[in-house]
Amino acid sequence: MTIPTPVPDSMRAAFLDAPRQIVVRETPTPQPGPHEVLVRPTSVGLCGSDVHFWEHGRVGDLVVEEPLILGHEVAGVIAAVGEGVDPGRVGERVAVDPQRPCRRCGYCLGGRYNLCRSVEFPSAPPVHGAFAEYLAVPADFAFPLPEDMSDDEAALLEPLSVGIAAVRKADVVPGSRVLVTGAGPIGVLTAAAAAAFGATEVVVSDPLASRRQIALRHGATAVHDPASGPLPEERFDALVDAAGVQATVDGGIRALRAGGTAVVVGMGSDRVDLDLFRVQSHELRIEGLFRYVDTWPTAIALVSSGRVEVASLVSDVVGLDDLDAAMRRNGDPDVMKIVVRV
Repeated sequence: MTIPTPVPDSMRAAFLDAPRQIVVRETPTPQPGPHEVLVRPTSVGLCGSDVHFWEHGRVGDLVVEEPLILGHEVAGVIAAVGEGVDPGRVGERVAVDPQRPCRRCGYCLGGRYNLCRSVEFPSAPPVHGAFAEYLAVPADFAFPLPEDMSDDEAALLEPLSVGIAAVRKADVVPGSRVLVTGAGPIGVLTAAAAAAFGATEVVVSDPLASRRQIALRHGATAVHDPASGPLPEERFDALVDAAGVQATVDGGIRALRAGGTAVVVGMGSDRVDLDLFRVQSHELRIEGLFRYVDTWPTAIALVSSGRVEVASLVSDVVGLDDLDAAMRRNGDPDVMKIVVRV
């Protein structure tokens, strides 16, 4: 338990003022509403979507039209609580599921709150994110952390949650044969999640030798270099595509057995062509994945038990004032995950 400190009226935050232009300045501290807690972020992972906003000022239909605070891979300490929240939670170390669903629509009531049409998501415009000294979040989406888990590890629970959601959607069970295309943080953590869920064969395909080696240390039983030739056809029960480009989709679809499932996670391209004849003749199931639902308890258990190791994925740790420079380094092949200590 961390000793709480008084919450100031203003805080430092890193604003994306324009593409490739981040400025750290003072801004009013948010206040927790009913059933919310005010979290003081300690470690925040730098996500590829943050970098995409920084580079282009948009991701798909989400356009940054006014200064925006990025960041959503959050670990921190509860600094204050809103109405209806136990004051005893002040000082509690937590990891945050950053979604803010409406809780009233059919998707929310049906347990698919990630599809809520009114969901707010920190770092997706116009909702401010976690590269700031304080962030207000729903109290039940701030998950207590075990004492033996570091803040940097807890920040990686968000990308691990994507991997958990992907292998759940792919119906990975003990004995499954899983192919993961793309060995960035999401691909590597998906491989780790697949192994933790009992997959006996986890093959990770990526053109970078350094990332293939990282995958072998995080659940992959074998790796594949796309330059060495095509993947074996009709071998795998499940495909998780964490790259989202034409070559990985084509190769992954061919590698699926009849009746297999493909889960599309990466979005390296807005559009790709799909071999409809193969999808139909092999009765393949193609699933999209949008974030996650109820994954934090599983992610915390996997990391705290040692079933999934995430600490070694942290390539570098920087401060809030170094965020702009960190954005410029994110495409470096030797960089897996940069953590910002706010």
